[in-house]
Amino acid sequence: MTQSIQLQDLGTLALLIFLEGALSIDNAVVLALLAGKLPKALQKKALWYGIIGSIIFRVLSLFLANQLMQWNWVKFVGGGYLLYMGISYWTTSEEKRAARRKTGGANSFWKTVILIELMDLAFAADSILAAVAISRKLWVVVAGGLIGMILMRFAASLFIRILEIFPAFEDSAYLLILLIGGKLCIEGFKISEIDFASSSNPASWIFWILMVAALLYGFRKKSGSVGHSQ
Repeated sequence: MTQSIQLQDLGTLALLIFLEGALSIDNAVVLALLAGKLPKALQKKALWYGIIGSIIFRVLSLFLANQLMQWNWVKFVGGGYLLYMGISYWTTSEEKRAARRKTGGANSFWKTVILIELMDLAFAADSILAAVAISRKLWVVVAGGLIGMILMRFAASLFIRILEIFPAFEDSAYLLILLIGGKLCIEGFKISEIDFASSSNPASWIFWILMVAALLYGFRKKSGSVGHSQ
């Protein structure tokens, strides 16, 4: 079988880039919240370090797609941590939240990078397996995944900017965190009737309707609130 570049390959590549972007929206929200806790000078650096590590992992994972499906513990660890983040946020007073925003610094930089890697590991299975199912050409799958991940990094930067412009969006972001964490944990149980990746499955529609509702909630006016500076 020839591996030459064909017009069909370019179409498949475009589809994979779109698919990676669509499947990574929730990942971008998580990355934005994790990196957003750092000083502005370190945010982009943390995202790039995280993406570089994720690229290495994704390439290796292409050769381990079947084994990756068995790593349910990653879903539970990642989802559990996101649920912890969300619950912690909503059970903490506004005064304590403001104090926490001022504690981020260089000493938490590598912790943030490691968390970004962990989250990517938890999110990776869906996009990797979908890519392998669409194309059997390694260069097409790798190129589509890498370009999609770079776009995800810029999406995360956009979410960070939104958090700065709309203070109330922080509430929205942590609602999204709870939804995403719950989704990961449910996926870990591998319930056959629940498929978040299928547009014909009610679970997918319910998840995305709740995601949109959570996003819209963040654009409300937050009385007595002022934007926090990094």
